[in-house]
Amino acid sequence: MSELLVIQHLDREGPGRFAGAARARGWQVSVCRPDRGEALPAATPTGTPTDQVLLVLGGPMGVADLGNDAFPWLEAELELIRQRVEAQQPVLGICLGAQLLARAMGGDAVPLEVGEPPRPLREVGWGAVTWTTTAEQEAVLQGLAASELVLHWHGDRIVLPPGATLLASSLHCVEQMFRIGRHAWGLQFHLEVTPELLEPWLLQDRAYVIEALGADGVERIRRGGRHWQASTERSATLLIENLLSALEACLRR
Repeated sequence: MSELLVIQHLDREGPGRFAGAARARGWQVSVCRPDRGEALPAATPTGTPTDQVLLVLGGPMGVADLGNDAFPWLEAELELIRQRVEAQQPVLGICLGAQLLARAMGGDAVPLEVGEPPRPLREVGWGAVTWTTTAEQEAVLQGLAASELVLHWHGDRIVLPPGATLLASSLHCVEQMFRIGRHAWGLQFHLEVTPELLEPWLLQDRAYVIEALGADGVERIRRGGRHWQASTERSATLLIENLLSALEACLRR
């Protein structure tokens, strides 16, 4: 049986739609919480068959927190990602996970800035991403429109590692989705968040939202979620299924 091994860093930021889609395929879903002191899984050597897909989720910490005593597990997690990717085993990073994936392979994550002179920007709420290639070239984009609405929740941008392929950009942030080889993908945006999971984000991260969007930011995101629920659920489900199929194909090699 294939397994989706989830690395989760915060109670509210769980695997959401990814877990549901994996279970529907008959996969086992396991969750590791290094923030609670749980041991990270061991890396498997190159050439060793694996039935495990590694999914690394987001969190309020970042690449800049490597070496911070508040997150003593962060460097070990970075090394786990590096070992898995170098062994050509399937890895998917979301937000923080994508930033760690980039850093592990020679890239980085830096504050997102816009304008001249540059000023910091938090990209939060509903916004479009545009694919930088076609479904004919990238199977994970099959069935999607040229641009799709997604949920953003970040204040950093990814510096792509050497050899990475850029797959999506937004108006304010070029590096929204990328691929390394045919076994690792990074997404800056959040497909996993269902309407039920969104509410704890809005309540617990209210100050962050208001700083990004103003006093009415929380309600604007709520309204957008209700208004675009059908379309965002369709596109998120489709891209998740495409990604899981691509990751599953890595297990058969």
